[in-house]
Amino acid sequence: MSIVRELKRRNVFRVAAAYAVVGWVLAEIGGLLFDTFEAPAWVMKVYVSLIVLGFPLAVFLAWAYELTPDGLKREAEVDRSQSITAATGRKLDYLIIAVLIVALAYFAVDKFVLDPSRDAELVQATTEAVSESGKSEISAKSIAVLPFVNMSDDASNEYFSDGISEEILNALAKVKDLKVAGRTSSFAFKGRNEDLRTIGKALGVSHILEGSVRKAGVRVRITAQLVKAEDGFHLWSETYDRELTDIFAIQDEIAQAIFDQLKTHLTGDPGDIQFAASRADLSAYDLYLEAKQKIYMRKRTPLEQAAELLEGAIAIDPNYAPAFALRGIVFMLLSEEQYGTIPAGEAPALAKTLLDRALSLDPESAEAWAGLGLYRLQQTGQLELAIEPLRRALAINPSLVNASHWLANALVRVGHPEEAKRTRQEVLLRDPLYLPGINTALDDYMRDGEIKEAQALMDRIRPYMPASRTIVGWEGVLHWVAGRIADSLPYFESAYEMEPENSTSRGQLSRALLYSWQYERLAAVGLDEFRVYALMRLDRSEEASILARELAANDKESALFSVLVVQGQYVELIDYVESRWPDLQAFEANFPERDGWSEHNYLGLIAYAYQRVGNEEKFEEAMSLFKAALDYQRQMGANNHPFAFAEAVYAVLADDHETTLNRLARAFEGGFAVNSQLSKFWPMFAPLDGDPGYELIMNRMVEHLNSERAKLGL
Repeated sequence: MSIVRELKRRNVFRVAAAYAVVGWVLAEIGGLLFDTFEAPAWVMKVYVSLIVLGFPLAVFLAWAYELTPDGLKREAEVDRSQSITAATGRKLDYLIIAVLIVALAYFAVDKFVLDPSRDAELVQATTEAVSESGKSEISAKSIAVLPFVNMSDDASNEYFSDGISEEILNALAKVKDLKVAGRTSSFAFKGRNEDLRTIGKALGVSHILEGSVRKAGVRVRITAQLVKAEDGFHLWSETYDRELTDIFAIQDEIAQAIFDQLKTHLTGDPGDIQFAASRADLSAYDLYLEAKQKIYMRKRTPLEQAAELLEGAIAIDPNYAPAFALRGIVFMLLSEEQYGTIPAGEAPALAKTLLDRALSLDPESAEAWAGLGLYRLQQTGQLELAIEPLRRALAINPSLVNASHWLANALVRVGHPEEAKRTRQEVLLRDPLYLPGINTALDDYMRDGEIKEAQALMDRIRPYMPASRTIVGWEGVLHWVAGRIADSLPYFESAYEMEPENSTSRGQLSRALLYSWQYERLAAVGLDEFRVYALMRLDRSEEASILARELAANDKESALFSVLVVQGQYVELIDYVESRWPDLQAFEANFPERDGWSEHNYLGLIAYAYQRVGNEEKFEEAMSLFKAALDYQRQMGANNHPFAFAEAVYAVLADDHETTLNRLARAFEGGFAVNSQLSKFWPMFAPLDGDPGYELIMNRMVEHLNSERAKLGL
């Protein structure tokens, strides 16, 4: 008898086939179950190995044993005449067919039902992974210019070494397609002795230029070296010994040498460019550099010192355009609305004369064009005109991050929020530690209720500016926006102690004191209108009225609007508005409530006044402008409790009580706590007094506030 015939008789082939089919189905089912329960990879490997190892065992058993009516017996012990292998074979055939049908059904479901969704998930996951990896990639065509170390015997010469670094940075920024990290971010590493890989990663650059400056008498020695951030490999270094009369040529020479090295080491050709720094009398240039470093401090005393230095530079060299441009910008920064004491109405006019002089001396002065854009940004009715000079400044010098920041502000105010967001993102890509840009980004996140994103940004920048008043203040804002008033107050206290004269710090602390009902303290230390709000809540209405009128006489009208509405002096409020502005459109242009916070709700107060005196036409006009402002803020993504309260003000004026209750609930859940007697200070809500839904919301607000006050020991 042939071996093949005997294998068939003993059903060895059928057992092998049945085992293979059942084993495959078991492997598929096992894979599905193990994925579902997130079993370790080794579990599946052991499972499949056991199935495979069982195959020769099954074949051996089929050959050596036979299934009989009396059970399993050795084949040699079975009488051939009594063998039932034929019947067993037919049963195995049925089993194989059934298992094959199950296997084919599973295959069809997997292929045509499960597979497409898995493929879609895989494509999505892969796309996201590629996107994330793209974000983390650092362009080979990128460089950061670190502040050159001052090696001079005189430590006061540091402004000179900083100035040299910045001039080289500005020169390289003109190279097309070359990313140059902004000055603020590069200079954040001054004196920190950080690992170059850390700096490269933080600034998103692949190359770093570092060096030193030694100034002695009329001689200067500048050493520069170009390094790969990834591994610290030195690509190029050079030392320049020159007479100080040749300082501008040195700057050009270094920039050109770096440019040539970048062309050599980077893939592709960044193009050709001619470097030519602005020439000036050396003494004037020296004063200009010193003034420039003081301006970056953005504080009153250094700014006043910078103004004096620039006056000196202009006196020495009356044809040096950068000094005129910078002096004009300093005038605006020293406005009482910024960092100084120059009356708000005088500062722009003084600045404009100097900016015009700078442009007449050098029509390609990027600083002068940027200053002109800032001037127009601060002038009523010139917002649209601010955009062109700011774009021109950036075309001349892309590293002027202030110009980018001012451009974004202008775009927001003229109704282009999406372009403004893109511009702001570009600012932080170029200069990730630029504080005004960080301020704006955090403001956007807080306005839109994106707390996690705001926290992530603060976590990223905190190591580089741990003692920043601004960052401490934003920590407080983060808690405040989330309704954690008690947690916010210590941060606001710290920021205020760091800079008591800073209006932002005083405003943040004032707001926290107002919302935690600490009116006595607020009346003593509060900022401007917040003192008025405190006096009103302390029932010192006459004092509040006097202070509000004093503030209004100095162009700070916000508190006066509230006082007149609370006191029921609607005619006086209307007369005040109509005497100051030709129409409500002009008023709205002067007080644009489009920043996403809407704390004052001027248009709501004006609309209520017109409603109370029965002027329906003016009421509708004010409501239309109010609605347009709210719609614009929604378009920007506003999602915070002051905005929700503004929506409630509009809704109650529109007699939409359902929406009013909805938005009040949202505002109070977020921590907006104006007063337990809301209708006393916002009388348009009086019709809701006694409404069960309204009273429930007010009670919840008081409960939340009492809980927060208890944490403060109040």
